[in-house]
Amino acid sequence: MIEIFYKDNGQMMVSQSEADFATIPYDKVIWIDLFSPSGEEKRAVEDFLGTTIQNRAQAEEIEISSRFSETDQAIFANTSFLIPGPDEYNEETVSFILSGNILTTLRECPLKSFTDLQRRIMAFPKMYESGHVVFLGILEQRIDLDADMVELVSKEINQYNRKVSVGEDISEEFLIDINLLQENTMLIRENIIDKQRVISSILKSARYPQEYRSRLNVLLKDISSLINHTDFGFERLEYLQNTVLGIINLDQNKIMKVFTLVSLMLM
Repeated sequence: MIEIFYKDNGQMMVSQSEADFATIPYDKVIWIDLFSPSGEEKRAVEDFLGTTIQNRAQAEEIEISSRFSETDQAIFANTSFLIPGPDEYNEETVSFILSGNILTTLRECPLKSFTDLQRRIMAFPKMYESGHVVFLGILEQRIDLDADMVELVSKEINQYNRKVSVGEDISEEFLIDINLLQENTMLIRENIIDKQRVISSILKSARYPQEYRSRLNVLLKDISSLINHTDFGFERLEYLQNTVLGIINLDQNKIMKVFTLVSLMLM
């Protein structure tokens, strides 16, 4: 699916057909969103922009040279967005291409940050004069969602702490739940750091407009704060894990003492 956001007499318009590239002026286009696109849609966008769009395998490379690169025509950035699940999080790689004032995004699944921003663009078109503003808006929406996930993990840690404090039954399943929460916390941290690397690379680019760099610096500060929170959450989980292991060991020692006394009495 393709969605082309463009300005027409001060209003934001949207087209869902690559055939409309023939009638939409290049300087009016703000954002091209490719959601699980067909080959024809990708080729039409490449012809319109005059540049090549990375395939999924290239976008998912972990090397920094693959996560961010630039040419004379465009800036290419790839980063992962987390999708919360009932037990664990899934990662979805999103590609951003900034060509002139046009942002092109490539993704394979629906994302809340994109849906929310699309509604804002249609409601407040004057706030989005170029693809650079749309790019910043997506990152800001995504980092807000990351902050919500960090807060949710913190609440779950508090719940586990209360269970231990009130002396609830501690079992191996409880320990497995803590381990799963540790893995989710590490995944959130890695995902946030990935955005930090991409934003830092963009700030070093001479192609990125100066007027938007202050907003990128604010995003970096927000990311640093989130990383500190995830580090603190992981330390709390390690402490909680050690506490649970200690409680389990004490319970096992008590059982062993009972068996030892029974054995002595039988002897």
